[in-house]
Amino acid sequence: MSRTRRRADQALLNQALALTREDWRGVSRLVVDAAVGVTDLAETLHQTITDSVGRHGGPLVRPVARLSGRIAGSVYGAVRSSFGGVGGLLDLGLGWRPSSVAGVSSAERDAFVAALNGVVGDRLAARGNPLALPLTLRIARADAGQPPSPQLLLLVHGLCMNDRQWCRQGHDHGRELAQELGFDAVYARYNSGRHVSENGRDLAFAIETLVERWPVPVERIVIVGHSLGGLVARSACHAAGEAGLGWPARLRHVVCLGTPHHGAPLERAGRLVDEALAFSRYVEPFARLGRARSAGITDLRWGNLRDADWQGRPHSAQRHDDRVPTPPPAGVALHVVAALLARRGDAPAARLVGDGLVPLASALGEHADPALDLGVPAARRLVLHGANHWDLLSRPEVYRQLSRWLAGS
Repeated sequence: MSRTRRRADQALLNQALALTREDWRGVSRLVVDAAVGVTDLAETLHQTITDSVGRHGGPLVRPVARLSGRIAGSVYGAVRSSFGGVGGLLDLGLGWRPSSVAGVSSAERDAFVAALNGVVGDRLAARGNPLALPLTLRIARADAGQPPSPQLLLLVHGLCMNDRQWCRQGHDHGRELAQELGFDAVYARYNSGRHVSENGRDLAFAIETLVERWPVPVERIVIVGHSLGGLVARSACHAAGEAGLGWPARLRHVVCLGTPHHGAPLERAGRLVDEALAFSRYVEPFARLGRARSAGITDLRWGNLRDADWQGRPHSAQRHDDRVPTPPPAGVALHVVAALLARRGDAPAARLVGDGLVPLASALGEHADPALDLGVPAARRLVLHGANHWDLLSRPEVYRQLSRWLAGS
């Protein structure tokens, strides 16, 4: 076994050991749900084949096919019931496990749970799984000895990530900006597998509560969002305006780092694969596996921000960019930072590839439809060359530009 493989295996083991007893209960329920889902898929495929045999077989074959279908239905039902019983036993059996394991970093546990929430977080929340993350805000004061600042810097992480992961290669935009510009940094943690609009609404009300309870009057709020976090930040601004909340009057800047304002091609490609599988009734059941990706991921298809962008249909069924235009909040400076893997130039291919996940035009908020174009002026844009999606969290050029943008009023 190679050294790299051994390190990867050890990292997975560390993440497993860091899980709490409630986490393990959540994992057991998720495994049972997955097993039931696979059983459903197998039953559908079995039924499709049986129906086909019944339609095309002779008079002697049809009764056998019908009987086979009824027997198979009973068997699959029994299998589902047995999985439910196993889940209950696992819940009871996991009571012996200690709540944590000494010496294992909770950062590893947080990374595992955050990734899981990004992939299937909507299902975790719908089923009341203890692994589903609630939206929380963590305050990190630049200097514990200093009084609370009247300036708040809110940082909103991206898909499958958590608030700890703003720190990359020893650098944390929030920590550095707080020290340099006198902010109190506030880090959001949320279930990135839920719809953007659901997280945006929860964030809007959480900020309102934070401002109301802040020890000193809040004079200025700045939000920095990375990737999906930029969509959640913009959605929060919209939800706050709809609800008549007070904090947007104190909001001065929203900065989006690598945010797919108009979607990401990888998610649109996923939809095409789903549709290709659906052309044959024999492989259509397997399309369910693709459609199982979370609402947070499918919102990245076009950059959904509002409930109206997805309500009234399965979240995986959005075929066209039919979003309701959501302009930046009035009186707030919107800034965008994009990256290109290419080290120079912005040829069409390089613009499409963008930072490896988000095309350049999407990250800059550009759109052929004027109603959807965000109209961000050149002075509020930054494009990095030779950088990927995650480099935006640590590149010094990004930090310097953030500092210049946010040093003003």
